[in-house]
Amino acid sequence: MEDIYSVITQTANRLYYDALRFIPEDVVGKLKSAYASEDNEHGRKILGTILKNIGTATKNDLLVCQDTGTPVFLVEVGDIQLSVYRLIESIRKGVRETTIKNSLRPNMVDPLTRKNTGDNTGKASPIVHIEVNKNLEQKVRIVAMPKGSGSENMSAVAMLTPAQGVNGVKKFVLKTVAEAGGKGCPPYIVGVGIGGNFETVTYLAKKAALRRLGSENSQPVVAELERELLGLVNQLGIGPMGVGGRVTAISLNIETAETHISSLPVAVNIQCWRGERAEAIIEPDLKVRVIR
Repeated sequence: MEDIYSVITQTANRLYYDALRFIPEDVVGKLKSAYASEDNEHGRKILGTILKNIGTATKNDLLVCQDTGTPVFLVEVGDIQLSVYRLIESIRKGVRETTIKNSLRPNMVDPLTRKNTGDNTGKASPIVHIEVNKNLEQKVRIVAMPKGSGSENMSAVAMLTPAQGVNGVKKFVLKTVAEAGGKGCPPYIVGVGIGGNFETVTYLAKKAALRRLGSENSQPVVAELERELLGLVNQLGIGPMGVGGRVTAISLNIETAETHISSLPVAVNIQCWRGERAEAIIEPDLKVRVIR
């Protein structure tokens, strides 16, 4: 008889693999809009190739990119009792199983010896973020985000001072994207975290990069900053794959949290054009509903 943990394993197994094969519809829509609006000949050609690549991968049931990423999961739990240890171990098992079964490239290595674990798991892999969401009632939401290293390596964090203010935030975001250039495979999905402390601000940035494209922050002042920064990023002229053009990013999302009176942490999480993520809801009866 299935229990919640075996269902979590099966769900993690599926979501990790699905995220590598199927680009979310909202991301594809933004890429198509970018293709229609890009007036740089080389940039437009690259966007056309990207869209063709997505279509070919879908048609032939192939991975969109060879980089299977660092396995990152966001788990939101409703009013249900779960063992955190068993939850994480269930997701770890799912990642291990799908890596071996589907011959996915194993990426995870010891940071010093560079010894490969061989199955994309390890002491702290997969990375699992757990949140409580009362709106889920007795459900569990799982989102898989395989994070490619090309874009992750272009991400950055800064501990600004309150005196630097919103202008300091803007300058840091633009500096980070400008320094990334074409190295992280633009057009980018830019996740920005503001507030919290040193460790939470980077999570906020990752969570922002996970948001559906086209969504806005619920706070009007933050939503306005999202729109302004996206416009400024696209004025950098980096363009698709760094060849120049008007589309450097197809989305910029911001998540915020309260911070110390003398702090202003800011983090920028760069995501490549793939925007890989896959999501599912586990219902109280243990049926799994995949969200497209």
